[in-house]
Amino acid sequence: MNGYTAEIGIIGGSGFYELFNLADKELIEIETDFGDVSIEIGYVSGKKVAFLARHGKGHAVPPHRVNYRANALAMFKLGVNYVIATNAVGSLREKIVPGSIVIPDQIIDFTKTRHYTFFDGSFSIKMRSGATKGGVVHTDVTEPYCEELRKKIIKAAEVAGYKIYTNGVYICTEGPRFETPAEIKFFRMIGGDLVGMTASPEVFLFKELEICYASICVVTNYAAGMQKRVTHEEVLDIFNKKKKDIAEIITKTIELI
Repeated sequence: MNGYTAEIGIIGGSGFYELFNLADKELIEIETDFGDVSIEIGYVSGKKVAFLARHGKGHAVPPHRVNYRANALAMFKLGVNYVIATNAVGSLREKIVPGSIVIPDQIIDFTKTRHYTFFDGSFSIKMRSGATKGGVVHTDVTEPYCEELRKKIIKAAEVAGYKIYTNGVYICTEGPRFETPAEIKFFRMIGGDLVGMTASPEVFLFKELEICYASICVVTNYAAGMQKRVTHEEVLDIFNKKKKDIAEIITKTIELI
């Protein structure tokens, strides 16, 4: 990976396995302390961009087995300062209909078995500031999603003519199963707006690395109990219909960075 850098990173979620307008792209492998990561490097609107498919090409990796630490560290090693992620989510609110686009500002984590931090007492890393961060680190997550980047995404959607939800609480579950109606009822009671399986620990790991991270969530269905049943095929079908919209919002966001 010697010599490769990128200012902006894109993480594609379910159904978003490539960035269509990534010009002069090249596939590279980046070695990290937690495993190797395949990333495409190219240009969007004249800016260097790194694209990573969270689940691999063709959705080969389930959400609870994504190597979140390796992915985040690979972006850090490339010099990425901004990361735009996409997530397919279910809606917990009747007003947030399938097909809606939401830019979340908060998250509640209900995952169970994942690696939630780089700083387990033995890991250390030299930050962009030159300071070394290591040992036990308690990271502030008052604003888990980067407000600067959220505002750029919201502005980009506005310029492109899309009506979106500019905030929302993302409930992250372990997966790969969908949630029960009883769980969904509970998530609604505690203030959740969206439910998905991939925001955690991703959002927290980028926070630890001091990289500006925000997400574009595509609502693919109402959650369990709000409709008859939920299938992965339905999720991909709705997301596929929104891919061009998401790509346009991402492109215009990149232009604003």
